[in-house]
Amino acid sequence: MEHSVVVMGVAGCGKSSLGAALAQAEGALLIEGDEHHSAANLEKMRQGIALSDADREGWLDALATELHARPRHVVLTCSALKRAYRDRLRAAAPELRFVFMQIDPAAARARIEARRDSHFFSPALVDSQFATLESPVGEAGVLRVDALAPLQQLQAEVSAWLGREDRR
Repeated sequence: MEHSVVVMGVAGCGKSSLGAALAQAEGALLIEGDEHHSAANLEKMRQGIALSDADREGWLDALATELHARPRHVVLTCSALKRAYRDRLRAAAPELRFVFMQIDPAAARARIEARRDSHFFSPALVDSQFATLESPVGEAGVLRVDALAPLQQLQAEVSAWLGREDRR
């Protein structure tokens, strides 16, 4: 895996699961984006308060710093909901690729409800995630996958795509 990749999408799409599987399969470093949120951001999300662009500034700075320090062979999990957020990460690692885990609101809500006792993200925020999402489909270096596909299938699909991208 020559290039680094961001596994992105709304909450509940499976970013962490695919990111971990992909990093293991590719022997890459996994950076879990949620671990870089401030305590204030985490508390807001627990309370069902959507983050603003201003709230995300420090988080995106931290992720960009991580990518700049290691521009290759990294798997980053990050919602990257807006084009401006993705462009900010691309500026830190110009060869960056994105895997967009596409999911419908009902499936995302069901997944978030199922992990309610073990994760900070409030199910009340699902609608705001979809309202904020600017689809990356059509942007260079983006692969769209079906978030409801089996994890092993997703990992194999992404690994194959990254292999083709690396040969360019």
